[in-house]
Amino acid sequence: MTEPTVLLDLADGVATVTLNRPGAMNSLDIATKELLLATLQQVAADDEVRCVVLTGSGRAFCTGQDLKEHVGLLREGGSDQLFGTVEAHYNPLVTTIVEMDKPVLAAVNGVAAGAGASLAFACDLRVVAEEAGFNLAFAGVALSCDTGASYHLPLLVGRAKALELLYFPRTVPAAEALELGMATSVVPGEQLAEEVAALARRLGQGPTRAFGAMRRSVAHAAGHSFAEALAFEKQMMDRTGASEDHAAAVAAFVAKEKPVYRGR
Repeated sequence: MTEPTVLLDLADGVATVTLNRPGAMNSLDIATKELLLATLQQVAADDEVRCVVLTGSGRAFCTGQDLKEHVGLLREGGSDQLFGTVEAHYNPLVTTIVEMDKPVLAAVNGVAAGAGASLAFACDLRVVAEEAGFNLAFAGVALSCDTGASYHLPLLVGRAKALELLYFPRTVPAAEALELGMATSVVPGEQLAEEVAALARRLGQGPTRAFGAMRRSVAHAAGHSFAEALAFEKQMMDRTGASEDHAAAVAAFVAKEKPVYRGR
């Protein structure tokens, strides 16, 4: 029996979503995009999931669009289906990641290219294996960037460096990615799973609503004025101030105890 191209593991409040096309470098054909979107929407809506990890199987994290399928659709004249995938799949995928009310980590086990790199950049933190790297491969196939790269990459590395990486695609190795701000941390490949599990566990046991409000506030501020950012912060403060976790944290502080958060 063939394994699904996207795997989901749920344990202790952490959902690990694994792209599972190792023979195709976890490239994204239409079926995989649809399953990945459904899986991400599922964990986004599940209140028992308090942290999400996105990773890949085998040697790659994700190499973006499946070019074999892409070429086939071009030859068949399926341009509507081919380029409709941005609106139908890539935009909803990255929007689901960004708008979750819970932290999202990328465990970058291997190369992340094209839309694969874009998906990693949309996550809050990127733990990167030493042998991994990022490649903004779009110009290599004469296409514009997608899946939020135009938004997230400049936030991480600045406008000028973002355009350089887009204009002149190359694989940015993990050490350089760390220097540029594309990676949050770099670890030996054999330690990646352990490092990510520890980080995800810590986030999964934290104040989930507060984390969700923080990531929404940061995203909102990137496209709004200072005054608008302050107004949105006030909304998020009202929301988190009414949460059970806030009440528990204050009570624990007064009692000089460690708070136990329930994500509510």
